[in-house]
Amino acid sequence: MPRRDEPVRLTRIYTRAGDAGETSLGDGSRVPKTDVRIEAYGTVDELNSFIGLALAGDLPVEFRPWLEQVQNDLFDLGADLAVPLEDDRRERLRVTSGQVERLEELCDLVNARLEPLRSFVLPGGKEAAARLHVARAVCRRAERLAVALAAEQSANPVALAYLNRLSDLLFILARAANAGQPELLWRPGSGS
Repeated sequence: MPRRDEPVRLTRIYTRAGDAGETSLGDGSRVPKTDVRIEAYGTVDELNSFIGLALAGDLPVEFRPWLEQVQNDLFDLGADLAVPLEDDRRERLRVTSGQVERLEELCDLVNARLEPLRSFVLPGGKEAAARLHVARAVCRRAERLAVALAAEQSANPVALAYLNRLSDLLFILARAANAGQPELLWRPGSGS
């Protein structure tokens, strides 16, 4: 995996090395494609794709640079998860507390503009909000898999914190994307 600010060069996309159901980690070791580490960073890749889908829609302009930075951060996070913490043969790209703090600042900035929550919010509303809610749900799954990875093998605890904070930000951005219309709120037991 590349180090911070090191260029990435991809000359050929297919390798045939994974045809039998194994893949290489960032340290060169081979594992089954069903390994929890692969599941974790594969779900981070899925999350990044859903954020790309949100960016392809009609988002508030202010959100775009934030989510584009998040997409870059998610590549850092995938590279982080792809290399076991025990690998110290060279400096590895790891998610930093500064990246988590940036998410917290955005959460505080956007949340300060929103009405206080009165109930759980149902996913939906405007299309942009619905896409951000899908990204939030995938982020929570990526976080659960990263926690499972940390319990079973090893994972950077800052990477786990990043995913936790990112899901908060995606929830807040989804609420903000619905600004100007009533929120869809959970009404417990309303169907009985």
